[in-house]
Amino acid sequence: MSLLVIKDDHFNTVTVKLNKSPVNTLNLEFLEEIKALIIKLKNEDCRGMILTSSLANIFSAGLDINELHKPNPTRLEKFWTTLQDIWLELYLSPFPTVAVINGHSPAGGCLLAMSCDYRVMVESKFKIGLNETQIGIVAPKWFQDTMVAVVGQRNAEVALTTGKLYIANEALKIGLVDEIALDTDKAMEKGKQFLNNFQKIPSWAYKKSKEMIRQPIVQWLIDNKNQDLEFFMGYMQSPAIQKNIDVYLQSLKK
Repeated sequence: MSLLVIKDDHFNTVTVKLNKSPVNTLNLEFLEEIKALIIKLKNEDCRGMILTSSLANIFSAGLDINELHKPNPTRLEKFWTTLQDIWLELYLSPFPTVAVINGHSPAGGCLLAMSCDYRVMVESKFKIGLNETQIGIVAPKWFQDTMVAVVGQRNAEVALTTGKLYIANEALKIGLVDEIALDTDKAMEKGKQFLNNFQKIPSWAYKKSKEMIRQPIVQWLIDNKNQDLEFFMGYMQSPAIQKNIDVYLQSLKK
């Protein structure tokens, strides 16, 4: 199973563990599973979700580069629209969300974590960030807008242009994560403590407050979803970008 779901019936919360070996790469099928689960939890009036990983040393390695390399246009379009939908569903989820980052979390993994309401990272050599420029590609506008909302304009500008990956203490310093913990168990405790803050808060008050704060950030993608898709399709299939991806894949083999 690519997703392990552990329910806490007493509090009506869930822990969702990404479980796609070897590194939780986000291919089309995995994205479809994640999207379906978020919608299911929303329809079940879930009161909170912790998103973490069951794999050692990895939260998520991000988007599956094989989806972007010499892509089939039909599949590429479905891949991107599914990712758009996941971001909108997770970023505006009607229930509180916590990312317990217990491993490396570059690129799309960082996006998943930033889309949650709160982030707890295990203090280790694990790294997190949007490192797309290091691969020779560019993080989309809504990736960038999400990072600006989390760490501020200047920190996001440095992070995005350099493709910097941050260890836990560095991520805490710029606000990319909210807390750090010595190990996964302690990080999970902190995540549950955050969710417990909402047990006495009416769901409507939480949901409406979150919508009001985050709506301006998501509105661009809502208004420009097709434009974003067209840009992505043309950009990702261009010879220059495909050459960059080729070089990156060759470096992985070495």
